[in-house]
Amino acid sequence: MDNKKTSGGGTQPAPERPTLKTIAFMTGLGITTVSRALKDAPDIGAETKERVRMVARQLGYQPNRAGVRLRTGKTNVIALVLSIDEEIMGFTSQMVFGISEVLAGTQYHLVITPHSHSKDPLVPVRYILDTGSADGVIISRTEPDDPRVRLMHERGLPFATHGRTDMGIVHPFHDFDNEAFAHEAVRALVAKGRRRLALLQPASKLTYYSHIRIGFQIGLHEYGAEEIPLRVTTDAPLADIRDSVEALMRAPHPPDGIVCSSGGGAIAVNAGIEAAGFRLGRDIDMVAKQSTDVLNWIRPEIITIYEDVRHGGRELAKSVIARIDGIEPELLQSISSPVWPKS
Repeated sequence: MDNKKTSGGGTQPAPERPTLKTIAFMTGLGITTVSRALKDAPDIGAETKERVRMVARQLGYQPNRAGVRLRTGKTNVIALVLSIDEEIMGFTSQMVFGISEVLAGTQYHLVITPHSHSKDPLVPVRYILDTGSADGVIISRTEPDDPRVRLMHERGLPFATHGRTDMGIVHPFHDFDNEAFAHEAVRALVAKGRRRLALLQPASKLTYYSHIRIGFQIGLHEYGAEEIPLRVTTDAPLADIRDSVEALMRAPHPPDGIVCSSGGGAIAVNAGIEAAGFRLGRDIDMVAKQSTDVLNWIRPEIITIYEDVRHGGRELAKSVIARIDGIEPELLQSISSPVWPKS
């Protein structure tokens, strides 16, 4: 129950939500002036804007989204569609932090729309389109021929993708250079004398699978190493990754180096290595991608390459807002490079 009992046995109504009228009363200004100050109108003085914003913050004022939508046709919402599946290395939180940093200075609010990568990926996008619940959308786990991209493009909904597509549709994206990551990972392992290399790769349906594979294969050829196949992907449960790595390490001619394309997967890979009686940094080396410093806390022996997911979130937020404002999509595409730890 939202209402509270009073001493007389009745109920006490919940406090009313602060409105523009409330702020106007508290500041002694007109409602129109308050509204324009909150919208950063150029004809309102800086001192007045700051006074209005301070009172709004103190009251906990939030614009009524239903009213905004009726007046402008906009929701002032950016929807982030993210997988709810096992993710323990901070990817989701870093992405949200980055997006929120950009939206904090705008009229937009972030709404996270969760989904499972084992379910139909079109379901959350269709919901947003059918309900008109967001002005723009950010998606991840991009595929080469992504049905979500096609649907949003056809329906004219502004969007940006974490990852690229290969379907002839020009759209905003931010991506990490996974080809460079895999190539450099092979180089680092060969520099340590490792020649039999395994790859924990993403699911083949994802765009960055081909980027990882290309970089890995070029590295093998260029540096004279061979691949020891690992029959599991980063989409597998961590327990399955651990078991597969343990089995591989117990087989004849096990790998002496592993490239891991996810931070969470690296923890399971290390567990499998140790379960088979081997030790990182002694019997085998691993290069792993991470978006936090956690891997180095757990096992300093892991060679880590940093993917700045927080930066990616900022780029995606800026791109989707710019697309809403009509900026051409080819101007809203970026790729970040791997960052090696400082020696």
